[in-house]
Amino acid sequence: MSLMDNIIARAKSNKQRIVLPESLEERTITAADKALADELAEIILIGNREEILALAEKLGLKNIEKATIIDPATSEKTEEYAQLLFQLRQKKGMTIEVARQTVLNPLYFGCLIIKSGDADGQISGALSTTGDTLRPALQIIKCAPGITCVSGAMLMLTEAKQYGEDGVLVIGDVAVTPVPDAGQLAQIAVCTAQTAKSVAGFADPRVAMLSFSTKGSAKHEAVDKVVEATKLAHELAPELKLDGELQADAALVPSVGSKKAPGSEIAGKANVLVFPSLEAGNIGYKLIQRLGGAEAIGPILQGIARPVNDLSRGCSVDDIYKMVAITACQAMDAK
Repeated sequence: MSLMDNIIARAKSNKQRIVLPESLEERTITAADKALADELAEIILIGNREEILALAEKLGLKNIEKATIIDPATSEKTEEYAQLLFQLRQKKGMTIEVARQTVLNPLYFGCLIIKSGDADGQISGALSTTGDTLRPALQIIKCAPGITCVSGAMLMLTEAKQYGEDGVLVIGDVAVTPVPDAGQLAQIAVCTAQTAKSVAGFADPRVAMLSFSTKGSAKHEAVDKVVEATKLAHELAPELKLDGELQADAALVPSVGSKKAPGSEIAGKANVLVFPSLEAGNIGYKLIQRLGGAEAIGPILQGIARPVNDLSRGCSVDDIYKMVAITACQAMDAK
């Protein structure tokens, strides 16, 4: 069974309530129909019921009636959610009138459903920008305890079975924070390890903090940041298996790791790679994908108290379906 098959099976075994606020987007509603048919998750669609059902009929979809459809314009919960939004944002200058208007935005409405405990996760981005997806999540759901920055992890499925977890690696940050400081990098490490457990199913995440130096082989302020981040990550999660600074070959190749970092429990055995910057992470995963023929799944947003994931506007129906399963696995772990 492939990693994605395992993720889908875990999602089906404990169905979560996943909000799809872009309900009139054709790929989204088609993925929702497939998720409902496969009993992958309980799907909540935000929008006008008649419009949603009319689009489903036009597309020949047979399962959308199984979804919970909520229209912010008519829902009995809308005023309750507006009051909640006002309470959360009044210190930032939001008035109740603005809250009542804002709650009609499906992306905000979905996050308020989650904040109220009536849903477990949300996915958008087929129509919306990353900023539009993240803004309500950070304003309403906020970051997980002890975390102040959001990051993005990627699952890399390679044919190089000798590396990572039978060829599977989880890497971050590839999507959000351009130049993390040491504290943020430590948080990214802890969050990426958590994603490795909750989504990839790693029983034993082994985290390498990557650099162009291994254990003092080079001197530079960029190396110092990784060394400090490694220390802070140990303080954040003392139980986590983590080491750095390590070059990529020292992290992955046992013979190299034993020479460059003798005595390290991570060197040569890493299955989670934390890049020192978004630039390095984004370039790195695309090189692995294109030159190494790896499958890249993600990015998976992490660091938010409840899962909210962002899609590429060029995503496929299958991409959205997979993200429903991934978000469901994150939601199980967040409870």
